Order: sequence, then C-alpha cells, then structure tokens
Amino acid sequence: MELDIEKLVSKIIKEGSLNEKKNDLTETEKTTADSSRLGVGESGVFKTVAEAVEAAKIAQNKYFHTSLKMRKKIIQAIRDQLLPEVKDIARRGYEETNMGNLKDKIEKNRLAITNTPGLEDLKISSQVITGDSGMTLYELCPYGVIGAITPSTNPTETIINNAIGMLAAGNSIYFSPHPGAKNSSIWLIKKLNEIVSKVSGIENLIVMIEKPSIQAAQEMMTNSDINLLVVTGGPGVVGQAMRSGKKVLGAGAGNPPVLVDETADIEKAAADIVNGASFDNNLPCIAEKNVVVVNKVAADLLKNMGKNGSFVVSNSQDIEKIKKLTVTEKYTPNKKYVGKSAEKILTDAGVSYTGHPRLVLIEADKNSPFAQIEMLMPVVPFIRVEDFDVALQTCLKLEHGLHHTAIMHSQNVSRLNEAAKEMQTSIFVKNGPSYAGIGFGGEGPTTYTIATPTGEGTTSARNFARVRRCVLTNGFSIR
Repeated sequence: MELDIEKLVSKIIKEGSLNEKKNDLTETEKTTADSSRLGVGESGVFKTVAEAVEAAKIAQNKYFHTSLKMRKKIIQAIRDQLLPEVKDIARRGYEETNMGNLKDKIEKNRLAITNTPGLEDLKISSQVITGDSGMTLYELCPYGVIGAITPSTNPTETIINNAIGMLAAGNSIYFSPHPGAKNSSIWLIKKLNEIVSKVSGIENLIVMIEKPSIQAAQEMMTNSDINLLVVTGGPGVVGQAMRSGKKVLGAGAGNPPVLVDETADIEKAAADIVNGASFDNNLPCIAEKNVVVVNKVAADLLKNMGKNGSFVVSNSQDIEKIKKLTVTEKYTPNKKYVGKSAEKILTDAGVSYTGHPRLVLIEADKNSPFAQIEMLMPVVPFIRVEDFDVALQTCLKLEHGLHHTAIMHSQNVSRLNEAAKEMQTSIFVKNGPSYAGIGFGGEGPTTYTIATPTGEGTTSARNFARVRRCVLTNGFSIR
C-alpha cells in the first residue's frame, strides 16, 4: 500500500512538472503536444467522444489559419479521389444496412461527390456596403467544430455531402453516424482523413468514435466544444438536438405527395412517378410517398405506371396482408421492410404478382396508413379525387405541414403556381421525378440534409458558416 502511495505521489509530481513546462510552451508547441497526446485516434476514429471532439478542435484551429486556396485543394482532392471508388463506397453502405438497391446508391454517392457545392457557395452571401460613412463588409466564417448526425438510409452519401460543405465553410466535423452504418462510416471517414491530411498536413479534420451509439450522440450534443449541430434523421433525434441549447440545423421527416391533374402529360408523369418513388426503394425523404390523381385521368395514369414497373393492389385481402407485414401495431413502418424491394414485400406478404415490379401501388384513400405514414419503402397509395381543388387539399393534409417536399404534374401554369404557394414545401418539383429536387436530372446543387424543422431547407456550405459584419468608418467609399 505504501509503495502504491509513493508511486501515486511521484506520478502527481511528474504530471505537475509537465503541466508547468506545457504552460511555458508557445501556442504552436502546445498544439503539437496536444496532437501527440491525442494520438490514440486512427485516421480520425477515436475511442471516446471527448478525445474525438478535442482532436477536431485542434485540427480546426490549424485549418482556420490556412488559406482559402487550401480549402479548395482539399475539396477538389476529395472529389478526385472518391469518384473512382464510388461503386465501392456505395456497396459498403448497401451491404451493411441491407436497404435500398446498389445501382441507385451508386448514383446517390456520385451525386454527392460531384454536385455538392464547395467554396463557390460562400460567395452568394458575401456583401459589401459603401456610403458616406465608410464601408461595411459581411462575410461567412466557420463555426468551429460541427456535430453532424447521419442516418442509415443515406449513410455514406450524407457524410460525403456534409463533409464537402462543412469543410468548404472552414469547419472540422464530428460525425455521429447511425450505429447500423458504423463500419461503412468508419471506412469512409478514415479515407477522407487520409485524403485531407495528405493535401493539407492536418489530421483529424473529420472525426468519429469507433462505437457510435445513442448515448455517444447525446454526449456529443452537450460537449461545450461543439458549436453547431446538423442532424439528418428522424423527428426524435432532431427534437433532442433542439433541446440541447445549441444552434441546430434539423432535417426531419417528410411525407411527399405527388399531385396529377387532368392537364398533365400522363405518359411522362407515370414514368417520372415510378422512377422517383422506386429510387433506392423509396428511402430518400424527398421520394413520392403518395399519388393523388384527378379521377378523369386516374385510369390512364394507372395503366401507364404499370408499363413503367408498378404493380397495383386493389383486393382488400391483399391490401390487408401488405398492411399486416409493413405497418406495426404502433402505426409505424416495420423497420424490417424499410428500403426493401417491391418484390420482397409482395412475396413475404403472400401476394401474387407478375413480372418484376419496382413499385407497389395500393388503391386507397387519404385515411389509409400507407398515406398517413412515411413508409420509406416502395409501397405507395394511389388516391383518386374529384378535381384539382380536392387534390390540392388532400396533398396539404398528407404532407402534414412538414414543409419538406411536394411534386406536381400539370400543364396548367396557374395551378402549378397555386400549389407551389399553398404547399410551402422546401422542395417543389414540377413535371419531373422527385429526385430532380436535389439536382439529379434537375438543375441546382445536391444536398442530403434538408432542414425543414429549422427552416434552412436545402443546406449547403453557406448554411454551415456564421455571418460576420466588419465596419470601417470614413473610408473606402469612392463614389
């Protein structure tokens, strides 16, 4: 016992001496010492939240004092080096989560790599005001360390999308991936760290822990060195983040309706809806979750959707079988079938079908659980209504005021304008598949974090930066 006490005293004295020496170090030497002490991480992957966040804070301080040119080099290197591996990235996420389909996941990851805005996005909000009293400059600057929670539905693509935007804004990132996508996330974050450190010499700009969990995510949210929370997930985790007292960009649930009126190009509408609703087995939050169609063209739409790979279920017994399989007693989607294929769902439900359907259409009304719940699987209600006015009101009710996404097929410009105004969604797609709203077959940048509860909508680099105002009086006005 005495020997143990002597060892303890000796250790305390030794550590005290080291601390005194550390206080005499320059800031650069302190940073080097801290980095050495935090060497427990492997390419950005740490054992504890505290270690990971502290390492990210040290890295961000170095990053903050580099140039915009360096930021551009890092973003370009990420694009150049991830693109050749896009199939492997997608495969890892697909095989681990067993959701969606590989072909579409490749496209989603490719889109994140090539179409996520970089530093060019920051210029949009930069502004200079000059006048008799001088000059005022508004610029976007980093928050510091961002805590980002990512889902299992879009695991690797969300990490890539967030990483490019957040690094472009000058931040470091602590990622808290869904535990169900742990392995693919670890692999990707190690890969990103290798790319970034090779270009910049800065380690740990992107970090996570080796065993992500709900408890670890909660710990991250309350860490004093996390300056901004970006949450891509369900309403539960978004709500928890918003109770943290920190600034939050929250991407919550959606239940996007697609409205088809009698003026629509029915053949194109049918193809677009099936393509959008079946894309990655309906996992994207923007995907068509309800089809609301005017009676006059309903039969024609249904026929053309069949030609494009949908299978309609109208028999009440078959509908009940699918409901029993996919909807729980708690009125939630059965997680076992989230992101599964139409064929698997039909087979497991015991419903006979022909061909190789990509989408299951359920003849239903607006009160059906398939209409009310965000199912996240290729099972979509087909709802017939009298006219455009009823269709619009039905879509408003089914969207639940989430302000997420809505789609409409029509050749009537006045109706398109009215629906866009009334729906008040962050994304409104006219005469195209839902995924056109995130830059796939439509103009505009790509995002996988659509912040509807907090109002930012489709996020990009400028959302991950704070606005600063710098004022110079009596100068630099030459008018």
